[in-house]
Amino acid sequence: MATIIDQEPLYSQLPVGQDVVFTVSNNTIVANQTKVKFIAEVHISSTTFPNLSTATDIVGTFKTTPNNAGVGIFNFRNIVENYVKADNMARNGSEYKGATTSDDSPHPLHLIDKYSGNINAMRYMAIQFKIEYLGADAAYPDVVNIASGNAVNSINYSLFNGYLKYSDKINLFNSNFGYDLTSYNLSSTSDSFLTNAPVDLYANLEDYGTFAFLAPNDNLSFIRLTYKDSSGSTIGTEDIDRTTANGAYTTYNDDIGMSLIYFGCYPANLQNWSSTFQALVSAGTIQGGSIQIVAWDNSSNKISKSYTINLNCPDLKGFESIRLTWLNQWGAWDYYTFTKKSTRSISTKGTTYTQLEGTWNESTYKLNGYKGGKKSFRVNATEKIKMNTNFVSEDNNTMFDELINSPEVYMLDGYQSDVSIAALNQYVTPVRLTTSSFTKKTVANDRLIQYTFEVEKSKTLRTQSI
Repeated sequence: MATIIDQEPLYSQLPVGQDVVFTVSNNTIVANQTKVKFIAEVHISSTTFPNLSTATDIVGTFKTTPNNAGVGIFNFRNIVENYVKADNMARNGSEYKGATTSDDSPHPLHLIDKYSGNINAMRYMAIQFKIEYLGADAAYPDVVNIASGNAVNSINYSLFNGYLKYSDKINLFNSNFGYDLTSYNLSSTSDSFLTNAPVDLYANLEDYGTFAFLAPNDNLSFIRLTYKDSSGSTIGTEDIDRTTANGAYTTYNDDIGMSLIYFGCYPANLQNWSSTFQALVSAGTIQGGSIQIVAWDNSSNKISKSYTINLNCPDLKGFESIRLTWLNQWGAWDYYTFTKKSTRSISTKGTTYTQLEGTWNESTYKLNGYKGGKKSFRVNATEKIKMNTNFVSEDNNTMFDELINSPEVYMLDGYQSDVSIAALNQYVTPVRLTTSSFTKKTVANDRLIQYTFEVEKSKTLRTQSI
């Protein structure tokens, strides 16, 4: 009797932050042989679907003994989550202000012109299960060997850098369980990009940002941007085709980098390249207006929710705008611009020494008033920023909840002029969220909803040493 996969993930798309459980059995061998172990060869590819007939993509071989029911149970969650991580840089072939992204000319992901594939956020996995026991090879009856002709292969799985919350509904069918991601595959007007943010978002005219979406096939043809003025009237539209020239692909070919795609659609991204949007900015007609984003398929049908980025009007009180971006539940990026009062504080920690007065190594002693006493050898400075949201709706609660729990948070600078050899290091600043608790507010309890967050810049400013 061959080895059988009795239990496997219910769906082929897997956020790695969930249990990835397989159960295998071979009743004949388990009942009649000794020193039996089930073997799992895990293949994870960074290019395309793994080839189980070769050892090229094997990342580990794992064994387990049959339990009291005679089956082997594997949970690969701790394994697979090591092979995906956040995308911070754009994929080669995308663009920033018309300059193609390459190894010699890298660009931060948040600044892309149109599309970019992923680099680290997705991988493909398949597993081959085998069984071993004492005397499996008749020529070596006293040696444990792998039984020939008893291997069984799993299907191919797409892994991406997401996780499940305890409130996410798990489906169960024939002992197989999993989370259904169909509503993120963009096939109907109720489907979502990879975000739990509300469909009504807000940004300044200088703000960068992206949406991400799963792209397991050729379904998405283009994304339509509809520009509206402050009265809600349409003042322009643009269709951005999903093509290789635009940083995505023309024909899907199982390239793992194109199975999850980012789309730059915030005002600054559009100012990078769109002459239509640039003209609206110059004319002053888009200020206070909005950008509507909808995905369309090859038959010109809408296949996503309609997201709207409302452009903030200038704050007459002159508050500094601070934009944060963070890794969300689905391994993509969410954004929020804090436009209300913020305060910056700088704390320093220095090394001191006591300096001698005067000069002691010259022909005469000179009394120099600037010398002597306790002095700082080096001063290291850390900056903290406390910021406040505008009055927001309850729809933002999930997004801010993910901000509190996110392992990666950054400050994002806005649109600006760059020299031709700019390293673009000034746009993305790593920060650590020092706000450690978050109380969800509701209209019923709090009426007006406003939140305060504090971040600390991760990098210490090192000044001169003397």
